[in-house]
Amino acid sequence: MIDLVPSEPRVFSVGRLDFDTEGLLLLTNDGELTQFLTHPSQGVEKEYLVMLHGSPRLSDKALHKLRIGVELEDGVTAPAKVSQRSDNTVTVVIHEGRNRQVRRMFEAIGEEVQRLVRVRIGPLVDNKLKPGVWRDLTLAERKSLSEFMSKSSRR
Repeated sequence: MIDLVPSEPRVFSVGRLDFDTEGLLLLTNDGELTQFLTHPSQGVEKEYLVMLHGSPRLSDKALHKLRIGVELEDGVTAPAKVSQRSDNTVTVVIHEGRNRQVRRMFEAIGEEVQRLVRVRIGPLVDNKLKPGVWRDLTLAERKSLSEFMSKSSRR
């Protein structure tokens, strides 16, 4: 994807999406913003819609495991915010960015992810943009990001 972007000005991807994951991806020429949004110490939330194979409704035990942290081969994940939206759709909010983390979390509890969509990075939300389409941030979104960074750095 980054190959489609001109080399000048230098543009950074805020995080990444696996090949089989879709959704919000922020590109910026602001290195400070990139560092802020991607560094684990900032705890910036990323929200995903997770569509599970079939129509399983997660058990209370499975939801609890996701919420307290799941044992993966590279260690236990930080607690996630998890809510069941429908029989096969779950919302997950994480602040880590491990490789294929959400998919691996669900594999660890015995569930197969059919579709994974990132819908939010920090204060930025866009669930209307179609796959393969891009747009500039609005003035309100840029202001929101700036305020988010200022507020977070005062913690």
